[in-house]
Amino acid sequence: MYDPTRLAALVAVAEAGSITRAAARLGYTAPALSQQLAKLERESGATLLVRHHRGARLTAAGELLAARARTVLDEMDRARHELSRLAGLSGGRLKVGTFTTAGIHLLPPVLSSFRRSHPDVELTLADYEPPNGVSAVATGDADLALTHAYEPAASSAAPSGVALETLLVEELVLVTAPGHILAGGTGRLPVADLAGQPLISSAPAHPPRQGVESALAEAGATPAVVCETPGYALVCALVSAGIGVAVVPEMVAAMSATPLGVRPLEPSAYRRTISVAYRTGEESPAADTLRALLRGGFGRA
Repeated sequence: MYDPTRLAALVAVAEAGSITRAAARLGYTAPALSQQLAKLERESGATLLVRHHRGARLTAAGELLAARARTVLDEMDRARHELSRLAGLSGGRLKVGTFTTAGIHLLPPVLSSFRRSHPDVELTLADYEPPNGVSAVATGDADLALTHAYEPAASSAAPSGVALETLLVEELVLVTAPGHILAGGTGRLPVADLAGQPLISSAPAHPPRQGVESALAEAGATPAVVCETPGYALVCALVSAGIGVAVVPEMVAAMSATPLGVRPLEPSAYRRTISVAYRTGEESPAADTLRALLRGGFGRA
């Protein structure tokens, strides 16, 4: 059984003639799309693409599978449209909140799938730095909102009438400049080994990061630069330039635009949980459908 997401990726490359252009069309990064295509090649047991300096072309096996994939995807779209009409998803508006990392790296493919299935539902997106998205759901300013929480941290309850569904749990990792001595070891790095290291401190006044920042300070990491806003792109750029080290989520390290050394930490209890906030006791077919797509999309991530 082929994954429809991977079939859609193959069709997009066939039409765009380039993995980079196909990734932009689908809302993926090029490396993420390449991973999906590699998995599809393993599933099919055949080489589907040949890469060249101008882009990529499909092999004979790739052309065969892409032709069949178009038929399958068209039929799935028809089924979704028919189910949408039955479920009351043929119109209306869905207000979605997100934060930067998820909005760039995880949400676009999910919204693309939702749009193909329910083109008549108007999507409205807003940026909410956690935990503000949860409050927006509580007040009705958003129907759903992606949010995150870090550990270690003080526990906090969701507002009345709002529930949080966990979508993805990722460890926090140490990032350094390439070739840094702390990146060269094997296995997990004890947090205590950060004592005396210049730290790029990521928004120490930001509620979700306060527990992590306090734990790093207790371990003896010395702030070299304090980024007052939680902008991980800036943090990674400073680290890559050799100004200090930082502790960031795995996804941030993997998607960094600047080269980094990466090392897992000990204990592994340093982590970030990404969740979707939604109102309970309310019937919303559009919100329920998007939540299901989020579960599937983030599970694959």
